[in-house]
Amino acid sequence: MDLAALPARDRILVTAHELFYRDGIRATGIDRIIAESGVAKLTFYRHFPSKDDLVRSFLAFRHERWMAWFVDALGRHGARPGAGLAPLAAAMAEWFADPAFRGCAFINAVAEVGGSLPDSAAIARKHKQEMEQVIADLLPAGPALASQAQAAALAVDGAIVRAQMSGAQSAVGGLRSLLEALQKG
Repeated sequence: MDLAALPARDRILVTAHELFYRDGIRATGIDRIIAESGVAKLTFYRHFPSKDDLVRSFLAFRHERWMAWFVDALGRHGARPGAGLAPLAAAMAEWFADPAFRGCAFINAVAEVGGSLPDSAAIARKHKQEMEQVIADLLPAGPALASQAQAAALAVDGAIVRAQMSGAQSAVGGLRSLLEALQKG
């Protein structure tokens, strides 16, 4: 992506996305975002009056990008409505193998700034609800659908944390086992 070709607001947001996700929200200062995005300080503050405003926008931006990737990745791995959870583990394995993988931006954001920016927890909950709905669409209809989707989403979150801490292989193997057991009953 040619950052210089983007409008100032988008340059700031793309830069913040990369830095917040890679290095953390608290570890990334506004001056660094301004410098790396190539905008003037006044331009930055015109678009984002505070770092909290930028964090909210970052989370919304991340949500849109990640959900689009997630749906696409599931499709690449054979997902079809009601056909089961196998593509879920394959999609997560793909993400965990990405050298840029640093865990879930939403889990990380709540851990970092949840106490000082309560909106981050609400945004994260919305993200997780939408992720769970995509997972629910993979499951066959039935009385256990909602509880299975919730359990599968919880397994995915656990696998994300495990991949971040211990590596992809252990996380994907555990996730596959949990999803298989969940679908059996």
